[in-house]
Amino acid sequence: MPNTPIIDLALIPQDLQAPITALCTVGRDLSRRIARGPLGGSLGHEVGANFGGDGQKALDVMADDAFAAALEGTGVRWYASEEQDFVVKIDEDGPFALAIDPLDGSSNIDVNVSIGTIFSIFPALDDQDASFMRPPTEQIAAGYIIFGPQTSLMVTFGSGVQCYILDPESGAFVLTDEALQMPQTSTEYAINASNYRHWPKPVRAYIDDCMAGAEGPRQQNFNMRWVASLVAETHRILSRGGIFLYPGDSRKGYAKGRLRMIYECAPIAMLIEQAGGAASDGCDRIMGQAAEELHGRTPFVFGTREMVEKVCAYHDLPNDEVSALFGTRGLFRA
Repeated sequence: MPNTPIIDLALIPQDLQAPITALCTVGRDLSRRIARGPLGGSLGHEVGANFGGDGQKALDVMADDAFAAALEGTGVRWYASEEQDFVVKIDEDGPFALAIDPLDGSSNIDVNVSIGTIFSIFPALDDQDASFMRPPTEQIAAGYIIFGPQTSLMVTFGSGVQCYILDPESGAFVLTDEALQMPQTSTEYAINASNYRHWPKPVRAYIDDCMAGAEGPRQQNFNMRWVASLVAETHRILSRGGIFLYPGDSRKGYAKGRLRMIYECAPIAMLIEQAGGAASDGCDRIMGQAAEELHGRTPFVFGTREMVEKVCAYHDLPNDEVSALFGTRGLFRA
């Protein structure tokens, strides 16, 4: 149906309709390519490494090229991509600066697990890097496209979270929820438990108490999840509640975790807060910080507000209490 608009623009600010349309158009094309799997060629083979040293898959590079090309003429002056070493100029006098992780979770391409695209939009400044190295509160849009059993767009323009699902018959993103709110209680947490020995003591203490279940100080049983795809983890938490933790740890190169502030944490934090949740680095609110470098990283904890606040409380405990066995934490005392 060639005349069907790619997305219903009724709730999208007029000045942002062109870049959002471009993102959705590439998202639709990527959805089709990903759905074909190996029938569409080898998408998951290594083709190099990005600025941060992460391996690049073929589809990472394809997606980055496709988004950059589609955004021409949409008002995006500065294009900052996780797959690019430096900011790229697209439209000479465009009013927007767009940051993007073109294909989050690409290590899962070959195993048919949900992957996605994360993006955010700032007002453009004359200085290309400064357009992005600023507090996430200055974002005017943030969202992601998830490629899974359904392809969905989750986006916020600062007044709630809108959910769209790609209709494979019409090829259009259809609005299904104009003000999504995440559950305020949950017993699910997501963390890569293989790194337990490297975590800071407060994070270990928090997870120890979750694992202690109904017999521990939290007095309830928890379930652990880990997909290794930030978009997939975020989508589950927006749908069912819970908490995601990627702390900094003691390994070389992991002091600030592995997630990038500009391309991943800032846009996800905006979405989560707009849906009624919270996002922090384990101690302080992500939305109140700013990246110190274009590809800078930060520890990241987000999800149901009560759970995120609990993690922050563990960081405030005395060292002897987070070192002790569960059952002795001061924040559980009457």
